[in-house]
Amino acid sequence: MTKTKAASRGAAKTTTLPVPELIAKKRDGGALNEEEIQGLIRGYTDGSVTDYQMAAFNMAVFFRGMTPVETTAFTLAMRDSGVVVDLSAVPGVKVDKHSTGGVGDKVSICLAPMVAACGVPVPMISGRGLGHTGGTVDKLEAIPGFRMDMSTKAFAKQLGKVGCSLFKQTAELAPADRKLYALRDVTATVESVPLITGSILSKKLAEGIDALVLDVKVGKGAFMKTPEQARELARSIVRVGKLAGKKVSALLTRMDAPLGRAVGNANETAEAIEVLHGGGPEDLVECTLALAVEMLRLGGVARSERDARRMLAEAVASGAAAAKMREIIRAQGGDPRVVDEPDRLPAAKGRHVVRAERAGVVTGIDALEIGWSSVALGAGRTRADQDVDPAVGIVIDAPLGTKVAKGDALATLHVHPKQKVDGPAARVAAAFTLGRKAPEIGPLVLEVIR
Repeated sequence: MTKTKAASRGAAKTTTLPVPELIAKKRDGGALNEEEIQGLIRGYTDGSVTDYQMAAFNMAVFFRGMTPVETTAFTLAMRDSGVVVDLSAVPGVKVDKHSTGGVGDKVSICLAPMVAACGVPVPMISGRGLGHTGGTVDKLEAIPGFRMDMSTKAFAKQLGKVGCSLFKQTAELAPADRKLYALRDVTATVESVPLITGSILSKKLAEGIDALVLDVKVGKGAFMKTPEQARELARSIVRVGKLAGKKVSALLTRMDAPLGRAVGNANETAEAIEVLHGGGPEDLVECTLALAVEMLRLGGVARSERDARRMLAEAVASGAAAAKMREIIRAQGGDPRVVDEPDRLPAAKGRHVVRAERAGVVTGIDALEIGWSSVALGAGRTRADQDVDPAVGIVIDAPLGTKVAKGDALATLHVHPKQKVDGPAARVAAAFTLGRKAPEIGPLVLEVIR
């Protein structure tokens, strides 16, 4: 397995217009051609296009948008700004999964070994948490010794040997996206569908995948607050992925309340491992299975949802999914005993119980408030250079629809002794809405876009 420096291809090409004219063209609603977009991204990567010029271009895209052809060229130019991993030596259809981010979203941790145990190679690039949403890297690195900072060569080698490789983005992969995302974050241009599409897909295409399943979270705890916003992003990524020659499906899943019971890092990893043993909260299991079914379908090992669910159930019941997780952890330097002994994961010893102030039925749990409360405890970060505490977190004791009496536990904060928790505890209490009647809980999967 080799890696290629795709950015070198076509390096002699130049943009047909000076950068200020390209910005003006997009500002005025024009469509840039492939050569112009390639030159712009190449220039930004090597420094000949400045931050302020790229910021102006981002804002023009934010207001004017991009055509599907433009977005595809933009995505491929960012992919080709660095190394593109060659996974052709690994047999089978290589399928990754990406989530747009949510609270309590630990799906990747149980999904990857389940799908790999069913015979579909899973190359998975993950990120750290930022803001109110957690990151898979932080959760997996709570496992003692587990490392995700492998080289692209080691990543490809492990995929061929183990059938699954979990790593974080390196400086080699889509460096243009790394620069561009940081710039978007400080120039109020994050919420642009073409820019989000290019950011997500450029990294995924650079890792050498054949297919991608996208989990677009919708609701209070998601970046996409409405189904309309989520649908627009999902359709953009599916369309551009297809134009780039890949199989792509997108699921819109509900994210008004936290997914599962655990919110944090080590506690979320423990909950995901529980799913591998046939347990876990119902909503987490269903979300994992829905995405896994689509991965098996795109991977060509299951002809129908029924076949896929049967294969996944067998992988869990036989212990194959848990065994695959041990194999992955061992290959990446971690302690595989956590799969059977989750107590080996970091855990804060203190407990602070948030109790119901009156009787009622839990009709709402604000995922955004729970997410920020977790950050306040130290489980998340507000700046990319911050560390997280893997041992602290929140456990939801009364999920949606639970009938509680005055004084019953709504949630438990896992904290260190003497840690100040008044602020986060108050936010957690305010996140719960109590009513008289049980809420109507709609389907977890709102829509599938293929």
